[in-house]
Amino acid sequence: MMIKDLTDGTQVYGRYLIADVKKCVSNANKPYLSITFQDASGIMEARKWDVLPGDEELVQKGTVVYVVGNVLSYGNRLQMKVMSLEKVDDTHIDWSAYIPSAPVPEKELEAKLDAYLDSIEDEAIRFLVIRLLEKYKDKYLHWPAASRNHHAFVSGLLYHSVTMADLAAKVCRVYSSLNRDLMIGGTLIHDIGKVMELSGPNATFYTIQGRLVGHISIGQAEVREAAKELGYYAITELPQAEQDRLAKENAPEFHRYEIALQMEHIILSHHGKYEFGSPVLPLTREALAISLIDDFDAKMLVLDNAYSGVNPGEPTGRILSLDGRYFYLPRDAKTEHAPYGTSLEEELRDLDE
Repeated sequence: MMIKDLTDGTQVYGRYLIADVKKCVSNANKPYLSITFQDASGIMEARKWDVLPGDEELVQKGTVVYVVGNVLSYGNRLQMKVMSLEKVDDTHIDWSAYIPSAPVPEKELEAKLDAYLDSIEDEAIRFLVIRLLEKYKDKYLHWPAASRNHHAFVSGLLYHSVTMADLAAKVCRVYSSLNRDLMIGGTLIHDIGKVMELSGPNATFYTIQGRLVGHISIGQAEVREAAKELGYYAITELPQAEQDRLAKENAPEFHRYEIALQMEHIILSHHGKYEFGSPVLPLTREALAISLIDDFDAKMLVLDNAYSGVNPGEPTGRILSLDGRYFYLPRDAKTEHAPYGTSLEEELRDLDE
Protein backbone atom coordinates (compact mmCIF):
# COMPACT_ATOMS: atom_id res chain seq x y z
CA MET A 1 0.00 0.00 0.00
CA MET A 2 1.30 3.45 -0.92
CA ILE A 3 2.07 5.86 1.91
CA LYS A 4 -0.53 8.37 0.69
CA ASP A 5 -3.21 5.70 1.13
CA LEU A 6 -2.34 4.83 4.74
CA THR A 7 -4.90 5.93 7.33
CA ASP A 8 -5.32 5.72 11.09
CA GLY A 9 -5.64 2.05 12.04
CA THR A 10 -4.22 0.63 8.81
CA GLN A 11 -2.25 -2.58 9.21
CA VAL A 12 0.89 -2.32 7.13
CA TYR A 13 2.52 -5.05 5.04
CA GLY A 14 4.66 -3.34 2.42
CA ARG A 15 7.98 -2.22 1.05
CA TYR A 16 9.35 1.25 1.76
CA LEU A 17 12.61 3.12 1.35
CA ILE A 18 14.34 4.28 4.55
CA ALA A 19 14.82 7.99 3.89
CA ASP A 20 16.24 8.69 7.34
CA VAL A 21 16.88 6.93 10.64
CA LYS A 22 17.94 8.09 14.09
CA LYS A 23 18.93 6.11 17.16
CA CYS A 24 17.02 7.48 20.16
CA VAL A 25 16.41 6.79 23.84
CA SER A 26 12.93 6.80 25.38
CA ASN A 27 11.91 8.41 28.66
CA ALA A 28 12.23 4.95 30.18
CA ASN A 29 15.87 4.94 29.05
CA LYS A 30 15.26 2.26 26.40
CA PRO A 31 16.69 2.50 22.87
CA TYR A 32 14.33 2.91 19.92
CA LEU A 33 14.63 3.78 16.23
CA SER A 34 13.03 6.86 14.69
CA ILE A 35 12.59 6.07 11.00
CA THR A 36 11.33 8.07 8.03
CA PHE A 37 9.80 5.79 5.40
CA GLN A 38 9.35 6.98 1.84
CA ASP A 39 7.80 5.90 -1.42
CA ALA A 40 6.88 7.79 -4.58
CA SER A 41 3.66 9.04 -2.95
CA GLY A 42 5.19 10.64 0.14
CA ILE A 43 6.86 10.08 3.50
CA MET A 44 5.77 8.85 6.92
CA GLU A 45 7.45 8.98 10.29
CA ALA A 46 7.74 5.67 12.13
CA ARG A 47 9.01 4.27 15.42
CA LYS A 48 10.41 0.84 16.23
CA TRP A 49 10.20 0.64 19.98
CA ASP A 50 11.58 -2.87 20.42
CA VAL A 51 15.11 -2.80 19.01
CA LEU A 52 16.32 -6.31 18.32
CA PRO A 53 19.90 -7.47 17.75
CA GLY A 54 20.78 -6.64 14.16
CA ASP A 55 18.09 -3.96 13.74
CA GLU A 56 20.54 -1.07 13.77
CA GLU A 57 22.63 -2.75 11.08
CA LEU A 58 19.53 -3.55 9.01
CA VAL A 59 17.90 -0.12 9.27
CA GLN A 60 20.20 1.98 7.11
CA LYS A 61 19.39 5.12 5.14
CA GLY A 62 18.85 4.33 1.46
CA THR A 63 17.75 0.71 2.12
CA VAL A 64 14.42 -0.74 0.97
CA VAL A 65 12.78 -2.89 3.65
CA TYR A 66 9.64 -5.01 3.99
CA VAL A 67 7.67 -3.58 6.90
CA VAL A 68 5.02 -5.08 9.14
CA GLY A 69 3.34 -2.54 11.40
CA ASN A 70 0.31 -0.38 11.98
CA VAL A 71 -0.60 3.26 11.52
CA LEU A 72 -1.88 5.47 14.31
CA SER A 73 -2.63 9.14 14.80
CA TYR A 74 -0.18 10.93 17.09
CA GLY A 75 -0.31 14.67 17.65
CA ASN A 76 -2.76 15.05 14.74
CA ARG A 77 -0.29 13.37 12.40
CA LEU A 78 -0.08 9.83 11.15
CA GLN A 79 2.79 7.72 12.41
CA MET A 80 3.71 4.10 11.88
CA LYS A 81 4.51 1.67 14.67
CA VAL A 82 6.92 -0.90 13.27
CA MET A 83 6.59 -4.47 14.45
CA SER A 84 9.20 -6.10 12.18
CA LEU A 85 11.55 -5.31 9.30
CA GLU A 86 13.21 -7.35 6.60
CA LYS A 87 15.74 -6.13 4.04
CA VAL A 88 14.72 -6.32 0.38
CA ASP A 89 17.20 -7.38 -2.29
CA ASP A 90 17.88 -4.18 -4.24
CA THR A 91 19.30 -5.89 -7.35
CA HIS A 92 16.14 -5.34 -9.41
CA ILE A 93 14.42 -2.54 -7.52
CA ASP A 94 12.43 0.01 -9.53
CA TRP A 95 13.58 3.13 -7.70
CA SER A 96 10.84 5.23 -9.28
CA ALA A 97 8.41 3.44 -6.92
CA TYR A 98 10.26 4.82 -3.90
CA ILE A 99 11.58 8.23 -4.87
CA PRO A 100 9.00 11.01 -5.36
CA SER A 101 9.39 13.23 -8.41
CA ALA A 102 8.36 16.80 -9.15
CA PRO A 103 4.63 17.05 -9.96
CA VAL A 104 5.51 18.57 -13.35
CA PRO A 105 7.29 16.39 -15.94
CA GLU A 106 10.99 17.14 -16.23
CA LYS A 107 10.76 17.85 -19.98
CA GLU A 108 8.13 20.52 -19.34
CA LEU A 109 10.23 22.08 -16.59
CA GLU A 110 13.28 22.06 -18.85
CA ALA A 111 11.28 23.73 -21.64
CA LYS A 112 10.18 26.45 -19.20
CA LEU A 113 13.78 26.86 -18.05
CA ASP A 114 14.95 27.35 -21.65
CA ALA A 115 12.18 29.87 -22.29
CA TYR A 116 13.21 31.90 -19.25
CA LEU A 117 16.87 31.81 -20.27
CA ASP A 118 15.98 33.04 -23.76
CA SER A 119 13.94 35.88 -22.24
CA ILE A 120 16.91 37.39 -20.37
CA GLU A 121 17.86 40.41 -22.48
CA ASP A 122 20.97 41.48 -20.57
CA GLU A 123 23.79 39.43 -22.12
CA ALA A 124 26.00 39.74 -19.03
CA ILE A 125 23.32 38.07 -16.93
CA ARG A 126 22.29 35.51 -19.54
CA PHE A 127 25.86 34.37 -20.27
CA LEU A 128 26.64 34.02 -16.56
CA VAL A 129 23.50 32.02 -15.76
CA ILE A 130 23.92 29.75 -18.79
CA ARG A 131 27.58 29.17 -17.91
CA LEU A 132 26.61 27.91 -14.45
CA LEU A 133 23.65 25.80 -15.57
CA GLU A 134 25.58 24.14 -18.39
CA LYS A 135 28.39 23.25 -15.97
CA TYR A 136 25.99 21.36 -13.69
CA LYS A 137 23.11 20.65 -16.07
CA ASP A 138 22.55 16.97 -15.27
CA LYS A 139 22.50 17.53 -11.52
CA TYR A 140 20.50 20.74 -11.81
CA LEU A 141 17.77 18.90 -13.70
CA HIS A 142 17.55 15.92 -11.33
CA TRP A 143 18.70 17.03 -7.85
CA PRO A 144 16.34 17.67 -4.94
CA ALA A 145 16.27 21.12 -3.32
CA ALA A 146 16.46 19.70 0.22
CA SER A 147 16.92 16.47 2.14
CA ARG A 148 13.46 16.93 3.70
CA ASN A 149 10.81 19.59 4.50
CA HIS A 150 10.43 21.09 1.02
CA HIS A 151 11.17 20.03 -2.59
CA ALA A 152 12.89 16.87 -1.35
CA PHE A 153 12.25 14.87 -4.50
CA VAL A 154 13.67 14.17 -7.96
CA SER A 155 13.93 17.45 -9.91
CA GLY A 156 12.98 19.37 -6.77
CA LEU A 157 15.74 21.92 -7.39
CA LEU A 158 14.54 22.56 -10.95
CA TYR A 159 10.88 22.70 -9.89
CA HIS A 160 11.64 25.10 -7.02
CA SER A 161 13.81 27.36 -9.20
CA VAL A 162 11.37 27.52 -12.13
CA THR A 163 8.40 28.12 -9.80
CA MET A 164 10.35 30.98 -8.24
CA ALA A 165 10.99 32.35 -11.73
CA ASP A 166 7.22 32.16 -12.37
CA LEU A 167 6.63 34.23 -9.23
CA ALA A 168 9.46 36.63 -10.08
CA ALA A 169 8.05 37.27 -13.56
CA LYS A 170 4.63 38.11 -12.09
CA VAL A 171 6.10 40.30 -9.34
CA CYS A 172 8.09 42.27 -11.92
CA ARG A 173 4.87 43.08 -13.78
CA VAL A 174 3.51 44.66 -10.59
CA TYR A 175 6.73 46.31 -9.37
CA SER A 176 8.36 47.80 -12.46
CA SER A 177 11.34 49.10 -10.47
CA LEU A 178 12.69 45.55 -10.25
CA ASN A 179 15.26 44.43 -12.81
CA ARG A 180 13.48 41.49 -14.45
CA ASP A 181 16.66 39.99 -15.91
CA LEU A 182 18.31 39.93 -12.48
CA MET A 183 15.17 38.51 -10.91
CA ILE A 184 14.88 35.67 -13.44
CA GLY A 185 18.60 34.94 -13.45
CA GLY A 186 18.82 35.13 -9.67
CA THR A 187 15.89 32.78 -9.04
CA LEU A 188 17.27 30.21 -11.49
CA ILE A 189 20.72 29.98 -9.86
CA HIS A 190 20.07 31.01 -6.24
CA ASP A 191 20.40 27.37 -5.08
CA ILE A 192 23.08 26.21 -7.54
CA GLY A 193 25.29 25.26 -4.59
CA LYS A 194 22.88 22.46 -3.70
CA VAL A 195 24.21 20.30 -6.53
CA MET A 196 27.31 19.93 -4.33
CA GLU A 197 25.69 20.31 -0.90
CA LEU A 198 23.35 17.34 -1.40
CA SER A 199 24.19 13.76 -2.38
CA GLY A 200 21.39 13.26 -4.90
CA PRO A 201 17.73 12.16 -5.07
CA ASN A 202 18.05 8.71 -3.45
CA ALA A 203 18.06 8.90 0.38
CA THR A 204 19.47 12.40 0.20
CA PHE A 205 22.14 13.38 2.69
CA TYR A 206 24.49 16.32 3.15
CA THR A 207 27.94 15.84 1.65
CA ILE A 208 31.07 16.80 3.58
CA GLN A 209 31.28 19.94 1.44
CA GLY A 210 27.64 20.64 2.18
CA ARG A 211 28.08 20.30 5.93
CA LEU A 212 31.32 22.26 6.21
CA VAL A 213 30.74 24.96 3.60
CA GLY A 214 27.01 25.00 2.77
CA HIS A 215 25.18 25.73 -0.46
CA ILE A 216 25.18 29.51 0.00
CA SER A 217 28.96 29.78 0.17
CA ILE A 218 29.39 27.10 -2.50
CA GLY A 219 27.02 28.95 -4.81
CA GLN A 220 28.72 32.31 -4.33
CA ALA A 221 32.12 30.75 -5.09
CA GLU A 222 30.71 29.15 -8.25
CA VAL A 223 29.32 32.49 -9.46
CA ARG A 224 32.67 34.18 -8.75
CA GLU A 225 34.56 31.49 -10.68
CA ALA A 226 32.18 31.60 -13.66
CA ALA A 227 32.28 35.41 -13.74
CA LYS A 228 36.07 35.39 -13.73
CA GLU A 229 36.12 32.85 -16.56
CA LEU A 230 33.86 35.20 -18.55
CA GLY A 231 36.14 38.17 -17.84
CA TYR A 232 33.70 40.05 -15.60
CA TYR A 233 36.41 40.72 -13.02
CA ALA A 234 39.01 42.03 -15.50
CA ILE A 235 38.21 45.58 -14.42
CA THR A 236 39.72 44.90 -10.99
CA GLU A 237 43.16 44.54 -12.58
CA LEU A 238 43.07 48.14 -13.84
CA PRO A 239 44.38 51.15 -11.87
CA GLN A 240 41.82 52.52 -9.42
CA ALA A 241 41.45 55.78 -11.34
CA GLU A 242 40.54 53.84 -14.48
CA GLN A 243 38.08 51.70 -12.52
CA ASP A 244 36.43 54.85 -11.15
CA ARG A 245 36.14 56.35 -14.64
CA LEU A 246 34.53 53.20 -16.07
CA ALA A 247 32.14 53.03 -13.12
CA LYS A 248 31.12 56.66 -13.55
CA GLU A 249 30.40 56.04 -17.23
CA ASN A 250 28.72 52.70 -16.47
CA ALA A 251 30.91 51.27 -19.19
CA PRO A 252 30.37 47.65 -20.31
CA GLU A 253 33.41 46.55 -18.31
CA PHE A 254 31.93 47.98 -15.11
CA HIS A 255 28.42 46.73 -15.91
CA ARG A 256 29.64 43.13 -16.19
CA TYR A 257 31.55 43.50 -12.91
CA GLU A 258 28.54 44.97 -11.11
CA ILE A 259 26.28 42.20 -12.46
CA ALA A 260 28.68 39.58 -11.07
CA LEU A 261 28.64 41.27 -7.65
CA GLN A 262 24.85 41.54 -7.63
CA MET A 263 24.45 37.88 -8.50
CA GLU A 264 26.87 36.91 -5.75
CA HIS A 265 24.93 39.11 -3.35
CA ILE A 266 21.62 37.49 -4.33
CA ILE A 267 23.04 34.07 -3.47
CA LEU A 268 24.67 35.21 -0.23
CA SER A 269 21.51 36.95 1.02
CA HIS A 270 18.69 34.73 -0.29
CA HIS A 271 17.90 33.22 3.13
CA GLY A 272 17.00 36.71 4.24
CA LYS A 273 18.36 36.75 7.79
CA TYR A 274 21.60 35.96 9.61
CA GLU A 275 19.87 33.37 11.78
CA PHE A 276 18.64 31.57 8.65
CA GLY A 277 22.17 31.19 7.31
CA SER A 278 22.69 34.26 5.13
CA PRO A 279 26.11 35.83 5.81
CA VAL A 280 24.76 39.17 4.53
CA LEU A 281 21.28 40.68 4.51
CA PRO A 282 19.55 41.62 1.22
CA LEU A 283 20.75 45.07 0.21
CA THR A 284 19.23 45.47 -3.26
CA ARG A 285 15.60 45.40 -4.41
CA GLU A 286 16.17 42.20 -6.33
CA ALA A 287 17.98 40.44 -3.48
CA LEU A 288 15.15 41.27 -1.07
CA ALA A 289 12.46 40.20 -3.52
CA ILE A 290 14.20 36.89 -4.27
CA SER A 291 14.68 36.10 -0.59
CA LEU A 292 10.95 36.66 0.02
CA ILE A 293 9.94 34.57 -3.01
CA ASP A 294 12.28 31.76 -1.92
CA ASP A 295 10.83 31.73 1.59
CA PHE A 296 7.24 31.86 0.30
CA ASP A 297 7.67 29.00 -2.17
CA ALA A 298 9.34 26.78 0.42
CA LYS A 299 6.68 27.48 3.06
CA MET A 300 3.81 26.70 0.68
CA LEU A 301 5.20 23.23 0.06
CA VAL A 302 5.89 22.69 3.77
CA LEU A 303 2.22 23.47 4.42
CA ASP A 304 1.05 21.12 1.67
CA ASN A 305 3.07 18.32 3.24
CA ALA A 306 1.75 19.15 6.72
CA TYR A 307 -1.88 19.18 5.54
CA SER A 308 -1.49 15.76 3.95
CA GLY A 309 -3.73 13.36 5.89
CA VAL A 310 -5.40 16.16 7.89
CA ASN A 311 -9.19 16.30 7.70
CA PRO A 312 -10.97 19.63 7.07
CA GLY A 313 -11.79 21.33 10.35
CA GLU A 314 -8.71 19.91 12.08
CA PRO A 315 -5.21 21.27 12.75
CA THR A 316 -1.92 19.90 11.53
CA GLY A 317 0.74 18.68 13.90
CA ARG A 318 3.35 21.16 15.05
CA ILE A 319 5.43 22.36 12.10
CA LEU A 320 8.92 23.00 13.43
CA SER A 321 10.06 24.91 10.34
CA LEU A 322 7.12 27.29 10.83
CA ASP A 323 7.93 28.28 14.42
CA GLY A 324 6.31 25.13 15.81
CA ARG A 325 2.83 26.35 14.87
CA TYR A 326 -0.26 24.23 14.28
CA PHE A 327 -2.08 25.21 11.08
CA TYR A 328 -5.85 24.84 10.78
CA LEU A 329 -7.38 23.32 7.64
CA PRO A 330 -10.65 25.16 6.91
CA ARG A 331 -13.63 23.04 5.93
CA ASP A 332 -13.89 24.79 2.57
CA ALA A 333 -10.17 24.38 1.82
CA LYS A 334 -8.96 22.61 -1.29
CA THR A 335 -7.79 19.12 -0.39
CA GLU A 336 -6.29 18.58 -3.84
CA HIS A 337 -4.06 21.12 -5.51
CA ALA A 338 -2.50 21.54 -8.92
CA PRO A 339 1.28 21.75 -9.34
CA TYR A 340 2.76 25.14 -8.55
CA GLY A 341 3.79 27.62 -11.20
CA THR A 342 2.41 28.64 -14.55
CA SER A 343 2.28 26.44 -17.62
CA LEU A 344 4.74 26.83 -20.48
CA GLU A 345 1.92 28.23 -22.61
CA GLU A 346 1.10 30.87 -19.96
CA GLU A 347 4.77 31.73 -19.64
CA LEU A 348 5.23 32.18 -23.38
CA ARG A 349 2.04 34.24 -23.58
CA ASP A 350 3.32 36.53 -20.82
CA LEU A 351 6.65 36.91 -22.59
CA ASP A 352 4.89 37.96 -25.79
CA GLU A 353 2.91 40.71 -24.07
